[in-house]
Amino acid sequence: MNETIQCLQTRRSCRKYKNTQITDEQLHAILETGTYAPTGQGTQNPLIVAVQNPKLVSEISRLNASVMNAANDPFYGAPTVLIVFANTERRTYVDDGNMVIGNLLNAAHAVGVDSCYIYRARETFKTEEGKQFMKQWGIPETYEGIGNVILGYGEPEGFRPTAARKENYYTIIK
Repeated sequence: MNETIQCLQTRRSCRKYKNTQITDEQLHAILETGTYAPTGQGTQNPLIVAVQNPKLVSEISRLNASVMNAANDPFYGAPTVLIVFANTERRTYVDDGNMVIGNLLNAAHAVGVDSCYIYRARETFKTEEGKQFMKQWGIPETYEGIGNVILGYGEPEGFRPTAARKENYYTIIK
């Protein structure tokens, strides 16, 4: 089977991580691959913020949990969080950001890093505290959080068995 197709078919979300940081080489490869995602009219409008500072990861996790009135760690102990933002002035901004996220998830798997797409970036970075982070990071006010990608090395119990593909997932019309 083609290596790319095999990579795409075997990537799984991880929901429990070891307390071991990914390598700089892995991080840079994942981030660089994110920049090659297709965007509407090739504008490359999304921005990616990589957070590896444990205190800051914890703060963002707390904010993410608070928007759903929870106290758990929605980042499952992952040591790296990538936050994707996109410019709301672009009609395709949500799609553009999600294409970047897809590339990040698949690139992580390709370089031996486990990952999971975590929602609520939009709500997290609309809070006053979230807006302050954006300002500190130089993210323009016209940008909105699209999603978070957590990265790390998963614990075996962090993976669920692969679900069977549903019947009639696609239709071919000739």
